[in-house]
Amino acid sequence: MASSPPPLAWPAVHKRFAAVLGANRVLKRREDLLAYDCDGLTLHRHAPNLVVLPRSAAEVVTAVKLCVESGLPFVARGSGTGLSGGAISSDGAVLIVTSRMRRILDVDVDNQTILVEPGVINNWVTRAVAGDGFYYAPDPSSQNVCSIGGNVAENSGGVHCLKYGVTSNHVLELEVVLPDGSLTRFGGHVAEMPGLDLRGLFIGSEGTLGIATAIRLRLLRQPEAVRVLLADFAAMEAAGDGVRRIIAAGILPAGMEIMDNFTLNATEDLLRTGIYNRRAAAALLVELDGQAAEVEAACQATEDLLTAAGAEGVRKADSPAACERLWEGRKAAFAAMGRISPSYYVQDGVVPRSALPKVLQAIAAISRRYDLPIANVFHAGDGNLHPLILYDHHEPGIIQRVEQAGADILHLCVEMGGSITGEHGIGADKRCAMALMFSTMDLDTMTRVRQAVDPQQRANPNKLFPTPTGCAEASRRSVRVPMEVY
Repeated sequence: MASSPPPLAWPAVHKRFAAVLGANRVLKRREDLLAYDCDGLTLHRHAPNLVVLPRSAAEVVTAVKLCVESGLPFVARGSGTGLSGGAISSDGAVLIVTSRMRRILDVDVDNQTILVEPGVINNWVTRAVAGDGFYYAPDPSSQNVCSIGGNVAENSGGVHCLKYGVTSNHVLELEVVLPDGSLTRFGGHVAEMPGLDLRGLFIGSEGTLGIATAIRLRLLRQPEAVRVLLADFAAMEAAGDGVRRIIAAGILPAGMEIMDNFTLNATEDLLRTGIYNRRAAAALLVELDGQAAEVEAACQATEDLLTAAGAEGVRKADSPAACERLWEGRKAAFAAMGRISPSYYVQDGVVPRSALPKVLQAIAAISRRYDLPIANVFHAGDGNLHPLILYDHHEPGIIQRVEQAGADILHLCVEMGGSITGEHGIGADKRCAMALMFSTMDLDTMTRVRQAVDPQQRANPNKLFPTPTGCAEASRRSVRVPMEVY
């Protein structure tokens, strides 16, 4: 991989980029660069030396070609809401920020597609087509601020991924600037295209294969009816049993989310809705959608199943406003932690649904072992956990404790037959944990694919894949979670 230029070379680099792209497309002042020193995961910080703000695919091509000519790596960044440190600069990389590329290029209602630039905000897509009776299904909790380009890079999920799948299920076509600066297209207007699925390869590659500059998305017709149920449980195990019963009955909700007592009280302190039972050990949200008759039948069956599982109370909503009100706390769960703790570190492991009670007990044991509060909120339907480790970054030695607690949670998820990530990606944060899931041969195969597209590994260096020295050190520090805590 090309080495970084010496510090004295940066003024010349700034001048060259500004001369080609324009001074208003290039940030170089320290106070401007500090705004880009981390993404949503504040544990990792590294201010870039140069930020480029293109407004078009042509300007992205120009920026990448300038990086190639200057021997510089580059990192693509959207809204910066990612939670794995994937959009921060490292090793002298130029940060290419697509947040100004916010045009909706085409709306094709007849074929239920929309073509957008990467900086378009997730919920803008639905707003653009709602009047025609359509919507865009993937809905991360940060959908009011996260961008489609970032969603593609991370293969983001959301509340509705249980029924409708993650981002890769809704992307038809990509215009991509490759690491050598050439422009190409993957996929097409229709779902099934001949040849290798390069579209699928690019989605979730976390910026290591290039930068998407236009994305064609699949639209869904708005359901005829939507119902949301909120159930309170005196034990987390009972909430997990409620999830199990619903799935076993053949009901496929649009989404199922659980918040533990810690989290639901934090959100109630923030929002003051009066909706959440502060005494409950767990709150389970279930959303059902579809044809009106189907939803009504499923709603009654679901309420019966929740009651049979031990729900102490079930609240139902059927109007858009009432449904949104029940979801408000879940959507604000991460933000609510800011009232409790100066910092938090969120993990993103996945476990089989049947393992949820044991895994949550083990996470509680990890919390006690490291003397760190951990709040739990998760996509219960597909076992995607989001434990939030709360800490004060001013406390001496706290970062190592937090990172070790996070590593133990990832070990736990893998040991229980799960994964180290469900939707937040690997980035810089979890690349050393890739060896927990993949053999050396697996990782070598992935690296070879990357090298075929980017031989010099210029695109988003030191992300996604482990590096031998640093990750060997991390693995020696990691401790397996004792099986007796299960």
